[in-house]
Amino acid sequence: MSTAAIDARGLRKSYGPKVVLDDLGLTVATGTVTALLGPNGAGKTTIMTILSTLVRADAGSAVVAGSDVARNPDGVRAAIGLTGQFSAVDGLLTGEENLLLMARLRHLGPKRSKTRVAELLEQFDLTEAARKPLSTYSGGMQRRLDLAMTLVSTPSVIFLDEPTTGLDPRSRHTMWDIVRGLVADGTTVLLTTQYLEEADELADRIAVLDGGRIVAEGRPDELKRRVPGGHVRLRFADAAALDAAAHLFAASARDDAGLALTVPTDAGVGALRALLDSLDRAHLEVDDLSIHTPDLDDVFFALTGRVDTKGTES
Repeated sequence: MSTAAIDARGLRKSYGPKVVLDDLGLTVATGTVTALLGPNGAGKTTIMTILSTLVRADAGSAVVAGSDVARNPDGVRAAIGLTGQFSAVDGLLTGEENLLLMARLRHLGPKRSKTRVAELLEQFDLTEAARKPLSTYSGGMQRRLDLAMTLVSTPSVIFLDEPTTGLDPRSRHTMWDIVRGLVADGTTVLLTTQYLEEADELADRIAVLDGGRIVAEGRPDELKRRVPGGHVRLRFADAAALDAAAHLFAASARDDAGLALTVPTDAGVGALRALLDSLDRAHLEVDDLSIHTPDLDDVFFALTGRVDTKGTES
């Protein structure tokens, strides 16, 4: 049996004639973050629901935290936490009451429930608001409470489906810090996100989905190196220098209005040194130089068939 926290092989899922997952395999190492990226309908949420035992796959197998999702769903549920795209908190209860309710559902017992709730309220900076109605909570506070409820039973694997959708930048960064802290303590995280920056910040590995398949997988820096898009932008003092540089770098693209030239390159140290040497030999001076390396936006657009990253999907 695999020692990975998540090991899925040959997963297939269809809804009528629509194939959502097509022979998908995914492995997530213990104590790491893996992010699922892909356009709407790529199958990201479907993977989450299958691995968390909410939906059965039509074919294939998956083991989560040592338990088979089909043969031992109770074992999986006992080991995982799930935070969906929409908050699951009860608006009629206070933050503390929400957590106590979850603790009772998890059969923690009165004494342990009280202790665990106090720990989570402090960890998520909700102690002062603990006994206030949820109508007074900001969106960021509600998402923190939602994640705290997921952690009541100290799961070893957490599924986060669009965990920061709708949050302001400050609240988003707070959630990132919380996720980093969980992983530092050994928790395994599988997340979907519509924010490519979020995947870049948090993920040890990224799986890019398109059409129900994983079309690329690796560390963020590995994926960036696989796609074109690196270039150096040179700006000159006058049109004569721009003309000379444009002849020197035949594959470049010029911006006459901005007196600038975009030169395709992998933007590595060697390539940059060669470019500067060419300019020096031609006695061309550069007013300004900027380097662009491929980012996850480039990866997404290069590897997926559609460009829409918003909303939900099957």
